[in-house]
Amino acid sequence: MIEFGEWQLRSLEPADAPSLARHANNRAIWRNVRDRFPHPYTLADAEAWIRHAMDQQPETIFAIASDTEAFGCIGFELQSDVHRRSAEVGYWLGEPFWGQGIATGALKTLTEYAFAEFGLVRLYAHVYEWNPASARVLEKAGFGYEGCLRKSVTKDGQTIDQWLYAMVRE
Repeated sequence: MIEFGEWQLRSLEPADAPSLARHANNRAIWRNVRDRFPHPYTLADAEAWIRHAMDQQPETIFAIASDTEAFGCIGFELQSDVHRRSAEVGYWLGEPFWGQGIATGALKTLTEYAFAEFGLVRLYAHVYEWNPASARVLEKAGFGYEGCLRKSVTKDGQTIDQWLYAMVRE
């Protein structure tokens, strides 16, 4: 467990499933993540995600939580081959927790951990054009805008741009 303020990043546990399902079952979240994140989001989906996270070796997927519940997830996907010193970051947060700096704190915490423990030199994230709040999270966490990937995503019946953000450790 890694604390940041009154919040924490910690391993996902089977007991987190009801809380994750409750917070993740939100179209506003689904609209900003990949299609592998289902909507509606059921208890079975949460249980499957937790099993997937628990199977990761090394551990790269974490709950964003308070002392009483998990209300989001954050993680990174290690890349391979010539991209082996890079990882893609992803996160989501339950809507009642938006606008409080929690996602920024979680991302800063995860970034420090990933760079310190995995020998990475680059972390990056993609943001859909209609999600400027997530772009602000990345910017506040120290990620820089690298460019626009024009019409690179089809989500919710629309083909849209996505923005690329990255942090590089020299």
